[in-house]
Amino acid sequence: MNKELPKMYHNKINKTVNSIQKVYSSIENHEKEYLRNNKYSNISLDQKIDKIFQEKDFVYKADVEIITDTDTIKKRIVARNKNNLITIDNEYIPISIIRDIYKV
Repeated sequence: MNKELPKMYHNKINKTVNSIQKVYSSIENHEKEYLRNNKYSNISLDQKIDKIFQEKDFVYKADVEIITDTDTIKKRIVARNKNNLITIDNEYIPISIIRDIYKV
């Protein structure tokens, strides 16, 4: 059953081919790691929260990691009002206690 193909279209390449382009993108992962490693980034907390709610994959909820002065918590947020983030369990997390927020 293992028949070899005819050798009429078989070409040997004895040199490196420079026309092949390799493209790698690690911008998204690098950006997340950079923001995680820098305690105080240049992006304000309000901008980070707005960015989470404006992303293409946000339909009605987003899994986030919230860093406060005393704790790091993982929550699923669904909305925001002027002073609070609202979780899927109808908990209110005051924005004033949040030091940083990341999408998980």
